[in-house]
Amino acid sequence: MDADTFREFGKAAVDFIADYYENIRNCDVLPSVEPGYLINQLPKELPENPQKWQEILQDVGKLIVPGLTHWQSPNFHAYYSIGCSYPSIVGDILANGFGVMGFSWISSPASTELEMVVMDWLAKFFKLPAHFLHSTKGPGGGIIQGSASEAILIAVMVAREQAVRRVKAAQPELSEGEIRARLVGYSSDQSNFD
Repeated sequence: MDADTFREFGKAAVDFIADYYENIRNCDVLPSVEPGYLINQLPKELPENPQKWQEILQDVGKLIVPGLTHWQSPNFHAYYSIGCSYPSIVGDILANGFGVMGFSWISSPASTELEMVVMDWLAKFFKLPAHFLHSTKGPGGGIIQGSASEAILIAVMVAREQAVRRVKAAQPELSEGEIRARLVGYSSDQSNFD
């Protein structure tokens, strides 16, 4: 795909998504498909030749959209909100377009520092104490996790390590391994981790 085709396909994809959002309230929230509906409509073998983007976009409308649960519908009231919006879609286009890996400052100074500033904005918005800020000399500063599941995993790991430190301070004769082996995590059958 060259730059001109990318522009054409990109504009068509933006129009497709805009039309989807404009009409999403008219869709049934849950798809009326059965397991295997898509598998039976796709080629069994890897295509050997490219497909025109216009055909791909038609397939998205004909094959993919009918199998979607419409999380952005105003009629969707399950799980949790996704927070997808036109600005977030444009942000995703830009982030994916740059294709940077922001796992450390040197890998992408701009994304690292933007994340630090945005996390400070959020901490201030929620009126958290100053030691939660990147911009202070304290241990504060947050990061944006890739998913809710990832954030929960990190929170559980931090809680585990805090529990290990508390028990170790009270019972120094125990090793950290012994303490960790005795810890128990509880989850509701309403969670995503059942």
